[in-house]
Amino acid sequence: MMTTHLTLALRRHSFHVLLGACAAGLSLPALAQTAVAAAVASATTEMAAPATAADDGATMATVEISSRKTRSSVALSKNEIQKILPGTNPLKALQTLPGVSFQTADPWGNNEQNLSLFVHGFSGQQLGYTMDGVPLGDQQYGNYNGLSPQRAVISENVRSVVLSSGAGDLATASTSNLGGTIETYSSDPLATQGASVQQTVGSHRTSRTFARYDTGAFGDGSSAYFSILHHEARAWDFDARQGGDQFNAKYVNRSDAGKLTLFFNYSDKIEPNEDSTVHVAGETSAPYTRPFLYPDFKAALNYLSPTGATPAADGNNYRNYYSDAQRTDYLAYAKFDANLSEGMTWSNQVYYHKDDGVGVVAGPIGVAGLPGLFSVYYPKQNLKEVFGNSGYAVRTTEYDIKRGGFLSTLRKEIGNHQLEAGLWLEQNRSSAYRRWYALDVNNPTSPYDRPSNPLITQYGSEIDNKVVQLHLQDEWRIRPNIALQAGFKSSLQFADGQFPVQPAKGAIAGGSTALPVGTINTKKWFLPQVGARWDFTPQDQLYFNIQKNMRQFVTYGGGGASPWSLSSQAAFDLFKRDAKPETALTYEVGVRGSHPLNLGAITSIDGQINVYHVDFSNRLLQISPTPVISSIIGGNPVLANVGSVRTDGIDIAGTVHFGNNFSFYNALSYNRSQYADNYNNGAALVLTAGKNVPGSPEWLNKFVASATFGDIEVQLTGDYVGKRYATYTNDLSVPSYFLMGLGVSGQLPAMASWLKNPRWRLNVSNLANREGSLNVVVGAADKTYNTFPIAPRQGFLTLTADF
Repeated sequence: MMTTHLTLALRRHSFHVLLGACAAGLSLPALAQTAVAAAVASATTEMAAPATAADDGATMATVEISSRKTRSSVALSKNEIQKILPGTNPLKALQTLPGVSFQTADPWGNNEQNLSLFVHGFSGQQLGYTMDGVPLGDQQYGNYNGLSPQRAVISENVRSVVLSSGAGDLATASTSNLGGTIETYSSDPLATQGASVQQTVGSHRTSRTFARYDTGAFGDGSSAYFSILHHEARAWDFDARQGGDQFNAKYVNRSDAGKLTLFFNYSDKIEPNEDSTVHVAGETSAPYTRPFLYPDFKAALNYLSPTGATPAADGNNYRNYYSDAQRTDYLAYAKFDANLSEGMTWSNQVYYHKDDGVGVVAGPIGVAGLPGLFSVYYPKQNLKEVFGNSGYAVRTTEYDIKRGGFLSTLRKEIGNHQLEAGLWLEQNRSSAYRRWYALDVNNPTSPYDRPSNPLITQYGSEIDNKVVQLHLQDEWRIRPNIALQAGFKSSLQFADGQFPVQPAKGAIAGGSTALPVGTINTKKWFLPQVGARWDFTPQDQLYFNIQKNMRQFVTYGGGGASPWSLSSQAAFDLFKRDAKPETALTYEVGVRGSHPLNLGAITSIDGQINVYHVDFSNRLLQISPTPVISSIIGGNPVLANVGSVRTDGIDIAGTVHFGNNFSFYNALSYNRSQYADNYNNGAALVLTAGKNVPGSPEWLNKFVASATFGDIEVQLTGDYVGKRYATYTNDLSVPSYFLMGLGVSGQLPAMASWLKNPRWRLNVSNLANREGSLNVVVGAADKTYNTFPIAPRQGFLTLTADF
């Protein structure tokens, strides 16, 4: 494996090692072996790595560019992730990387309901995600095939996160990786026995407690760790509690036969959701925030008219009483990496994931078509009385996932060829039930309790989905400094959707009498990839990659861009006959390198330039004349292919090092993603040809300035996100924003005599306390869009120590 380093903060020892290696005339592979030969690949170990999350005292903290691959692949190490904010979501950590636009409401990036992620013009649901190789699904808020990385592993136990921004490895277990992959890796147990504790406190009553115990080596090559997490914080603009508990355990055994890994994760969390602000063309009075009324039930009652109507002046920006997402996950895997013979390995992994989740909203009964819906079930009745006389009803979407799978990869070296063949199998049984409950005026429910005794079960879906993915590739070392890689994968999906509970006539948008049932099988046998890399100097590498990927149809019943969310059987049958899965053909070419210099204060520079073009075909779009009503009540009139997208872009990222104690990293990105076609919404032609993909900025710029002053380390970050269009026709947009963050850390010398490595860390987000539109939520062709606001400045103090 070869790795160059786009370094944010090099410590003295590692910096001298790199310079010394270069001076000695070592090749790029030798440099990588000398420095950090294993931060990107999944096979690396961490027996000597620190267990503490905010271990700023490590010898090296880097953003790492893999030069083992023929595509752009960048990794963030554990230390860099935790420097952003101890406990941060691995996905949020990626916002420092070129080509990535990430936004969410809370400073950790934990809230999934308003999370926005774009990479090279592709949305988060068009990327692939794994954790230690286990597929995490497509990250939709309405969970149906996975879970978020922060629910799969405690952030403080993350070893690294790897972004392949154009196209991921053929072996990546994903059915949604059109625009690249994000791979999260958990740390391995330590070789020595010990414990670590970390406590974070800060703004809005934050308390995050993490503890980990490592057994050290025992028996014959065994080691393990156990860790727990408790997290609590208040929403910044209303009285709601974010929090949860998580447990991780990992066991590793190494022997001559190979490496056995066992992993278990339990996560139980509640996230308060916030409504987005609705904007319409020409408006001047949209609120900056749209907070809930909970826990002031008296104010909630006074907010509504006697008949349950919201204030006319609020329009679509009416206020709900409360909303949250409750998720309980169990995830486990067993993996054995077998050493079959010299140059031949065989990795086999089995996994299981169980999710029990619910999304809860307590809102007024007189909005978004709800009177018509409720009258279907309670005709000619006083709806306010039916729902507890409060004027509010509690709506839930209740999720259940039971999925298990198997991954197998065989690798064999034959001369100058490295052959690889792999298989991924998964069966996923998921369900989604939409239910409505009363909110009793005399006994109002809490958002942190799961409702019981529904008045209405509007619909219930059960979907059985089987996935088969095969891949075969060969890496041919043509010369010592030139490698050619070629291969293909096959993606097959067999999905059967049923509705044990069908809606009553009129209970779904579009006048549906029944939601669709049936099977859709999609098979793409040949998705090719070819690429090469050329080490044209010992410090520089040129690479290119061409790869085709496909996104399988979403298998979710009742909502979202899924064929089982269409409002009739006829629409489903038409979709099954004519629709095609989305595909993307990605072209990448780039150069990367690392150079020691002798230019006065500048002592080295490293980085990467990546140019790409993507032909995205068969784009799927939900077409609804009443998107708000459809999203609340369910049922899409139309889901159809509406044409292609053409994308061109460039990422330029690099780090300049000024001696041992200061470095400056900057990443500039330009992306132009434009629709190639117009589409028909059933009533008129929507003119989208030549328009930019909304929500995805053309310009991004990030920087990280790192400095050390004795024992004190300071890190200043900047994140510029350019103008983003907010509708498909680009008639409305949101302005750019620039946010900064500050991190300062150091040792606690007074405690060093009885604790190991005691440290403190101060983090401040939104340092300049800027306001503006953070997320833009796109759902209409023109005239309207939604936003979430930028959170105010917040500060956090973290103390950590080993025992």
